[in-house]
This record gives sequence, structure tokens and C-alpha cells, in this order.
Amino acid sequence: MSDPSDYTPPEVWTWEPGNGGRFANINRPTAGATHERELPVGKHPFQLYSQGTPNGQKVTILFEELLEAGHAGAEYDAWLIEIGKGDQFGSGFVALNPNSKIPALLDRSGPEPVRLFESGAILMHLAETFGAFLPAGGAARAETLSWLFWQMGSAPFLGGGFGHFYAYAPVKIRYAIDRYAMEAKRQLDVLDRRLADNEYLAGSDYTIADMAVWPWYGALAKGWIYGDAGRFLSTHEYRHVNRWADQLFARPAVRRGRMVNRTSGPLDEQLHERHAASDFETRTQDKLDAGA
Repeated sequence: MSDPSDYTPPEVWTWEPGNGGRFANINRPTAGATHERELPVGKHPFQLYSQGTPNGQKVTILFEELLEAGHAGAEYDAWLIEIGKGDQFGSGFVALNPNSKIPALLDRSGPEPVRLFESGAILMHLAETFGAFLPAGGAARAETLSWLFWQMGSAPFLGGGFGHFYAYAPVKIRYAIDRYAMEAKRQLDVLDRRLADNEYLAGSDYTIADMAVWPWYGALAKGWIYGDAGRFLSTHEYRHVNRWADQLFARPAVRRGRMVNRTSGPLDEQLHERHAASDFETRTQDKLDAGA
């Protein structure tokens, strides 16, 4: 492969399929479906189509927290969309989310089905539907939404920026890694300063802001994503982020939510599909493999 420092952009860019990188087989410069495939539908009011990436975990954590809090109407079916295999380009998924990204949700709890895509929109919709984990108004609501949207704007620099160039790019480009490592550490410092004086991101109450930020930055702090990125970024230095990350991971609903639609890590922490609370005890991948 040529030295990336030798690259001069052409006058007009053209796509070269399979141009390298871990996700080259699913990346393309156009939208729309690539194949016909209808989505499965279960019996519960909410149908979630996702994978257990940080973006997917946000929504499954909220569902599990709602159920833990006694909101029986929050029962859901979670169907696995394997993005590495291109499931997100099936016709049924594209009809639900024209942007072909997980997670996507079909809310059938009302008189007419409602489709939702983008994790922030899904979190807000569910929190408002059940009146939970999002203050109704005032400064507390503003703080929650500010940190929720901070995550939406910041995480692409962590994932698509640092994570991609550090862990997934076919060549190591020092300029790109240095640029995004600096930004990732700046973001961790933003969180650490906030959490030094607040138990949770929005203040004293646990909200959807924490559920959105934790799968990205809590996982980074604990060294769970991008290989040895935690060591590379010295995430142990962010004492308050680590306190908060451990505090959330101790919540049973967070542990369960992190398992749903997950296809990596220990088999006993992978629940590829979730259709009932009992699935966490009977249908994790280790048990399914043992019974095959």
C-alpha cells in the first residue's frame, strides 16, 4: 500500500469499491436498499432492530431500565441486525430507517405505528412516552438534553475519528491518530470535570444522558473498545469518569442492556435476540451453543 503522505486528491473524487479497511465491504457512497428482506415482527409493543454496538446499547439499556422501574408497557422484541453482513441495507430496514444505521424502532403501542431512527430520537421518545429518565421541564430538562446532544455531536469524533484510525484503518496515519486522540482526551476531560461535582451528567438524577454517554465513554474508560485504546489514552487518569462508569455498570439493567443484540465478547454476555426477560437466563449464546 502506498505511503498515505504521498496522496494528492484528484480534481473529482470517484469511488473505488473495496478500498481497504475493516468495513470496506459495506461502505458505499449511495443510499437505499441493496436486497429484498422483510423485517421480523414479534408480539410486544416495541420492535427494535439493532446490534449491540455503543449506539445500540443506549436503547436497550433504556428499555431494561424502564422495565426495572416497573413500566410493564415497555416490553420489547430486539431483533439482531448484523451490520458487518449488510443487514441494514435490506428493504425492510431501509423502509424503517432510510439512513441504514442501527438502531431503528417501530412503536406499535398507539393506534398507528410510529417509526423512529437515530438513537437520540428513540431515547427521547421512550422517555417521554413513559415519563421517566427525562425531567419534564426547567433547568434539569435543559441539562439532560444538553448532555444527550453533546454525545450525539461528540461521539463521531471518538468512533469515526479516533476509533477508526487507531483500530480499523488499513494503515496507521500519525496525523489522524494524533488529531483524534487529542480530541478524545479533551472529551474525557470535559466529562471528568462535569462528574467531579455531579453524581450524574445532568446532576443528581440518572437520566437518558447517562445512558447515551456511558456505552461510548464508559466503555472507553474501562478499556472495552478499540483494543488497547484505554492504555493508549491513559483513561485511568480520568478518576471521576471511572467512578461514574463503574457506578452505572453496577446497575442490573445496564448489564442486561449491554448484552442485547451483542455479537462479540464472552458468549455468556451475548443475547443475540431478546423477546422476554427470561431470555437473559436461557438464551445467551453460551447456552444456545451448548444445546446445539
